[in-house]
Amino acid sequence: MDEGLRRPLDGFAHGESAYYLSTNRGKRSLAIDIASREGQQIIRDLAVRSDVFIENFKAGGLSKYGLDYESLHRLQPRLIYCSITGFGQTGPMAERAGYDLMIQALGGLMSITGEPDSKPGGGPQKVGVAVVDLVTGLYCVVGILAAIEQRHATGAGQHIDAALFDVQLAMLANQAVNYLVSGKPPGRLGTAHPNIVPYQRFPTRDGFIVIAVGNEGQFRKLCEVLGKPALAGDDRFATNAARVAHREELIAILEAALRERASDEWMELLRRVNVPCAPVRALDKVFADPQVAARGMVLEQMHPEAGPIRLVAQPLKMSASITQSDRVPPLLGQHTREILRELGYDDENPGQVR
Repeated sequence: MDEGLRRPLDGFAHGESAYYLSTNRGKRSLAIDIASREGQQIIRDLAVRSDVFIENFKAGGLSKYGLDYESLHRLQPRLIYCSITGFGQTGPMAERAGYDLMIQALGGLMSITGEPDSKPGGGPQKVGVAVVDLVTGLYCVVGILAAIEQRHATGAGQHIDAALFDVQLAMLANQAVNYLVSGKPPGRLGTAHPNIVPYQRFPTRDGFIVIAVGNEGQFRKLCEVLGKPALAGDDRFATNAARVAHREELIAILEAALRERASDEWMELLRRVNVPCAPVRALDKVFADPQVAARGMVLEQMHPEAGPIRLVAQPLKMSASITQSDRVPPLLGQHTREILRELGYDDENPGQVR
């Protein structure tokens, strides 16, 4: 093995980062030069044997290598070819590169994320993980599975055109429809919900909790726990519609009451009467939760160079399918020779087929 690969997992300066590990479990790594004729031929050989081909070059970027959808479709008509770009294969922005942060800004997600300008720390914020990238991947899985199902009936593959921008618009969900129905762009509400009150983060004596009141019965119980039962009968707060209209007045009252006790005390009292609530926790407390262990959500694996590592497990539990891969995140190019052998290439001369 190349001694240059024997480096510590110490972040982004060199070696494999935690980010790399988080996205590459269960994969094999083939390192080839697609600018070379030999590399392009290897991709074609793989495509002919494959059910699905996924790429994330800019629109049209693989055409010069002869690896675009039309070229590979001619070789393998059953191939399902999924292209992931910032803005899709069509439209005035199709040629632009797209990254999660800029898509969150362009697509409106940042405009509804963060505190209002009038509050301390106000201003647009991005989501704490690359949520558009992640959800685009999930949409692609849905599209690929649908294309496989259609291929069972037709025998033909197809091209899936997935754009981060399109997915981010779809992710706006009720906020998008709020705008389309009213014509008024929604603003930032911090952790609050635009259509349900109270449904947000609250400060306590020693931290923060979230309270998610979903009906009038829960609101009444909340008021009782806070020692303010009269709030439930106040015309300003008696219904959710009234609470939305008088949001600021109610939240100020609730915040003052909730600051009087510690988070754990409120959790005990609110859970006892089935008011939906949760503490706001850092990841050290999250991964120490017995629920994480009970669900097997931390996967321990042996990395070939770093030794034991811990990763987040695949979240789906299926009664009749294996959903967890034992394959550790690969070193870059770790499986190049293995895959080329499977394609029939000669070990001594990778450019030639045996």
